[in-house]
Amino acid sequence: MTRIPVELGLPSKWWDEINESVQWQDGIFYSLSAAFALVSTVALIQLIRIQLRVPEYGWTTQKVFHLMNFVVNGVRAIVFGFHKEVFLFHPKVLTLILLDLPGLLFFSAYTLLVLFWAEIYHQARSLPTDKLRTSYISVNGAIYFIQACIWVYLWMNNNSTVEFIGKIFIAVVSFLAALGFLLYGGRLFSMLRRFPIESKGRRKKLHEVGSVTAICFTCFLIRCFVVVLSAFDADASLDVLDHPVLNLIYYMLVEILPSALVLYILRKLPPKRVSAQYHPIH
Repeated sequence: MTRIPVELGLPSKWWDEINESVQWQDGIFYSLSAAFALVSTVALIQLIRIQLRVPEYGWTTQKVFHLMNFVVNGVRAIVFGFHKEVFLFHPKVLTLILLDLPGLLFFSAYTLLVLFWAEIYHQARSLPTDKLRTSYISVNGAIYFIQACIWVYLWMNNNSTVEFIGKIFIAVVSFLAALGFLLYGGRLFSMLRRFPIESKGRRKKLHEVGSVTAICFTCFLIRCFVVVLSAFDADASLDVLDHPVLNLIYYMLVEILPSALVLYILRKLPPKRVSAQYHPIH
């Protein structure tokens, strides 16, 4: 590849110096670890608050969503905390598993919101909802099965073509998630807009659905674009130790900031259930 002259290549030189610096690598990856740990802690605290508020409801969609956020961000924090070991694993498929599996769990966690919105939309339109959960489980099961097959093949035979297919597969999964948010988030948003304007609950829910749809659609679309780019350009790879700046930008845009914003938007606790044994005095 042709080198850019020094006088015209200062940004490139600056970028390379940071990427190749062990101090910068450690600083950036440990910062990512701390950021993921913070988001994971927030998700756990929110899960505990919800459980204390409504312990009798069991594992609701809201509780599962926060639990999965806790797990995804917790695993990311551990992976980046031990980045020196993770990025240098042999065979390389171990690195791919530790980097890609949390991404799939992130997909499962946030498509839970799509499932929840789809159920609300179908119920409001008097459409059947019995197949929605089955579809969610089936789609997720198929995705994990295909990804596991790719990992097993790479474990047995480190093939660059199969690794390329694996990246394209992750990109397709991310694109499907973006479409899911656009489809059901958009439908629910349009339906809520037809409710009476003076409804306070309608305004809050409209803002919630619109904001989460925009955030999640954008982050999954960015993930799709970057993964496709990394499949065709080794300089954009996220699976190597000497691309800390790219990792910082990528994970901040597609996981840390979206997770933090969505957890903030969905921070409201479910209403307390009035005890059946309580009777007001007349």
